[in-house]
Amino acid sequence: MEYNQIVSTVKEFLVEEFEVDESTIVDDAGLIETLDLDSLDFVDLVVIIESNFGFKATGEDFKDIATFKQFYDFINSKVNS
Repeated sequence: MEYNQIVSTVKEFLVEEFEVDESTIVDDAGLIETLDLDSLDFVDLVVIIESNFGFKATGEDFKDIATFKQFYDFINSKVNS
């Protein structure tokens, strides 16, 4: 899957599932702050990642992810490894 396709898919499900304006989803914006994520939201995010990209993410995977760019890169590395 191409990187741009990953970004597009991620933005689409974030807008739909977390009801955020797509204009707030920019590469250097904080993932947790922008989406206002709590621990239950992380569970939802893990389920959405699995259904869209076919791999299981864990809470540990998110410890080094602060921005949307890092989130895209993480998904890209898993999908294209």
